[in-house]
Amino acid sequence: MIRPCIIITVVLLAGCNREPPAGPPPTLPPAAQKERPSSTGQSLAEARKGFTTKLARRESAKTPFDEPPPRIFQLVRFDAPAGKLGAYLSPDPADGKKHPAIVWITGGDNNTIDQGCWREGPPQNDQSAGQYRKAGIITMFPSQRGGNDNPGVREGFLGEIDDVIAAVDYLAKLSYVDPNRVYLGGHSTGGTVALLAAESTDRFRAVFSFGPVADPSGYGPEYTPFNIHDRREVELRSPIVWLGSIRSPTFVFEGAGQGNTDQLEAMRRASTNPKASFFAVKGGDHFNILAPINRLIAQKILADTGPTCNLSFSPTEVNELIR
Repeated sequence: MIRPCIIITVVLLAGCNREPPAGPPPTLPPAAQKERPSSTGQSLAEARKGFTTKLARRESAKTPFDEPPPRIFQLVRFDAPAGKLGAYLSPDPADGKKHPAIVWITGGDNNTIDQGCWREGPPQNDQSAGQYRKAGIITMFPSQRGGNDNPGVREGFLGEIDDVIAAVDYLAKLSYVDPNRVYLGGHSTGGTVALLAAESTDRFRAVFSFGPVADPSGYGPEYTPFNIHDRREVELRSPIVWLGSIRSPTFVFEGAGQGNTDQLEAMRRASTNPKASFFAVKGGDHFNILAPINRLIAQKILADTGPTCNLSFSPTEVNELIR
């Protein structure tokens, strides 16, 4: 599906969902600039216990799921805190083997999924993450609360994290999935969700976050149904505050040319966690890094067969992918 989008210059967006416009990095709230789990000793999961969001708006898409091509995906429903949620899932290869798998969170309105999950974009802007399924990696695109015809309402980077964790629990129980080799990835708003999920659980073998932000309150009203002026509401949705909570290897990528590079650098400076690695890709932008780096990640996932994750990347390695 191709939809118009503005990101510094006008581009055509081919992907699963419409992207929020990119602009100046949002100003971080005072708490986000100061508070760190390493100093407070509190994890994101602990901080969220007992917290109930007070939404500024209650929204749900009420949009039916597009029926996927059966040879590529099947539409499944998985149990999540918000209720039964839909997802596109690779079918069983029926080869008797247990395969590595990845949960992928789309950009834009990631609560809703659509045909962009199997319709590939051009090489300079392919948001389909098709490099994983083509490599034989089981792929799952979960929708989240308030998206498509799902129950619940959109919370914007809060309850959605619980839905993503529920998706991996579902995926890990499938007979054709290796439960010890389930990964998580996402792009843009989906990259922010993926990073928050990495800060909330160690259920993923590794996490790949493309173009996230340090604080989502700058995304704009379409993606922020919460009160962006409430410090606690923003803190619990801001990846920069909880980088010390990451326990699985987590790799954050953004193009150094255009995109959320300032956000990535802010998180790099704030982080003292060796589990988190940050890459500003020379010659890259918010979109053209996706296809080549996802292809590289897929190759590394196939080789990551040991008892623990052995994935690693170097700046030289990723920079050479963008010419």
